[in-house]
Amino acid sequence: MTQATTIIPDECIVVNRFLTGPEADRLFDGIRAKARWKKQVIRIFGKEYVSPRLVAWHGDGNAVYPYSGTTHFPKPWFAEIQEIREKAEAFIDTAFNSVLLNLYRNGNDSMGRHCDDEKELGAEPTIASVSLGAKRRFVLHPVNPAGRRGIHIDLGHGSLLIMKGKSQQNWKHSVPRTTLPVGQRINLTYRNITGRDPAHS
Repeated sequence: MTQATTIIPDECIVVNRFLTGPEADRLFDGIRAKARWKKQVIRIFGKEYVSPRLVAWHGDGNAVYPYSGTTHFPKPWFAEIQEIREKAEAFIDTAFNSVLLNLYRNGNDSMGRHCDDEKELGAEPTIASVSLGAKRRFVLHPVNPAGRRGIHIDLGHGSLLIMKGKSQQNWKHSVPRTTLPVGQRINLTYRNITGRDPAHS
């Protein structure tokens, strides 16, 4: 039976065995082979940096997503990411039209501290974050640290993290580098992007 753990009431929930071991193994291999991985260029205060991980953006045709100074046009769905999408939608009772994939090749690959607060996501988005492969530390950082401490969560193979409500207003999150020997990890964050016409983006 799937067990959910509430990390922050009304904001963050973790499901450690959202996918079975064989499911997670099969999906990891399929996604790693089929996703349109690329190096992302991030613009911060006018300067460009190469993201310390590989990314891919897939979804419905109108799910155009601008973030980190780049506008991402979705590649089509394929079987494995569609399978996880349907399972997440049924579990959370929320529709998703896109997914951002991150491939962490080793412990040097990371995700900087940020919140997913782009206007295309809406005021209080629900995001389903599925992890495959090596376990990595996920850190929630309070936007207002008064009376709150950071929260560290180890997200393992086949786990699901649900971020909803005011989570993007109240918390930033990151995946820090690690000196530990770790294998590859794929993270998929399913989102619902408000409709945009790609021809006018």
